[in-house]
Amino acid sequence: MDSAAAEDWIRAHVEPVGAIEAVHVRPWATVLRVPLADGVAWFKQCAPVQAFEPRLTAELFARWPDRVAEVLAYDEERAWLLLGDAGTPIRTLGNPPEKWLAVLPLYAELQRGETAHILQHLIHRVPDLRVATLPARYRDLLHHDLPLASDEIGRLRSYAPRFAELCDELTECGVPETLQHDDLHMGNVYEQAGRLRLLDWGDASISHPFASLVVTFRFLEEINNLRPTDPWFMRLRDAYLEPWGKGFSEAFMLAIRVGTFAHTVAWARQRNALPLNARPDFDVGYAVVLRRAIALTFE
Repeated sequence: MDSAAAEDWIRAHVEPVGAIEAVHVRPWATVLRVPLADGVAWFKQCAPVQAFEPRLTAELFARWPDRVAEVLAYDEERAWLLLGDAGTPIRTLGNPPEKWLAVLPLYAELQRGETAHILQHLIHRVPDLRVATLPARYRDLLHHDLPLASDEIGRLRSYAPRFAELCDELTECGVPETLQHDDLHMGNVYEQAGRLRLLDWGDASISHPFASLVVTFRFLEEINNLRPTDPWFMRLRDAYLEPWGKGFSEAFMLAIRVGTFAHTVAWARQRNALPLNARPDFDVGYAVVLRRAIALTFE
């Protein structure tokens, strides 16, 4: 990143009152903290694999200003994004399920509203992970180097026909595909003055909406030590589904199953864009994602 050019661009839109500092440097994005007289702003430069994020975030803010971060400016060509302060991530509160009970219906409403803009999102390079594409993407995944043992890869390979059947079943449920955040965890939901906002759309795709909760539920298990049978999961499912209407409980469970595999495909897309020297660190988390999918092949 051209730091001088980035700072000039930032200063063209806000007036920093101190040093602009890098707080997050990763192969897929760099984030700078910009101190302001009345708070803070955040600059983000997205790598090519996530270059759709600035425009997508700006479009969401234009339509949903009450539930995403304020967009102060963006540059689509350079994949730059400048956001206002959205408050504090609910991670700092311990990832309380009560916050998810409040935010999931808001997110579902956003998803329903975005069904009218799917073609526009696809034109502007939001990744296409619609259910009909997943069987082929799953098979392609198996041709890449994966951080797994050979027997685990064999397990995934033998599951491919069943996965295709599950995708067909999910398509028949009739739920419209839409924007899917795909990184909906406690670090990307912020609270400020009682208002909850969704941030960090760089992992988003067009896919089955219900699959969003694959990540949400995973971190409630891992961070909050909730067992899969904990009543909170049913409460959160019902809160999320309420804006969609009645009769989608079975479709939800099927979408979580399919979405767990789709999540491995999304991670593969990110991995393939990394330089080789960055892949070992990435693979630590990727192996966990893959093995959560493998576990479902035994059910």
